[in-house]
Amino acid sequence: MTIEEKLKHFQDICIEDARERSNRMLDEYMTALEKTFEEHKADAKKNADLEVKLETEKLERETNKRLSIEQLDLRREAGRRQDELKDKLFVELKDKLANFMETEEYEKFLENQVKAVKELAGDEAFVVYMDPSDGEKARRVSLYMGIAIRISDYSFLGGIRAVIPGRHILVDNSFQTRLEEARHNFKFDLGGKGSE
Repeated sequence: MTIEEKLKHFQDICIEDARERSNRMLDEYMTALEKTFEEHKADAKKNADLEVKLETEKLERETNKRLSIEQLDLRREAGRRQDELKDKLFVELKDKLANFMETEEYEKFLENQVKAVKELAGDEAFVVYMDPSDGEKARRVSLYMGIAIRISDYSFLGGIRAVIPGRHILVDNSFQTRLEEARHNFKFDLGGKGSE
């Protein structure tokens, strides 16, 4: 072999070796690059999943907050409407009581109330009070029952009040007290769900 042939052979061997090393380095680099890419993809997916989860939780919190505010507004509106209806109902009830107070049944009611106080007092002294608007009825009941009845200095919308001082008893069967108790204890029946 000539020197030129030897050089050519050496050159071919060197080029082949360089190509193999280059291909091997390129393969290693591509493998490392693909591994880095896969890691990056996994991290990006993990971050995206975390971001979606955080955003979903944030949206759920905002939705729940809005729903709570709307529920509170609805409850307030329902409460306001119930108060309006309650006011109307008790105005009608007062009208019915005023009409009832013009009947003979009301006078019988007063007589029964006085009789109940008389029985409760027994031998004890007692004082019966009637509303100023019932002045005439008080005279009739007083004559019929044979007891003194006092007219109150202030109105209590009808009915009677009585005191049995010896036993420290106050009997309050006034319509005003009954209306206040009824108003305080009144609740709308909301189809079995109850009101808060």
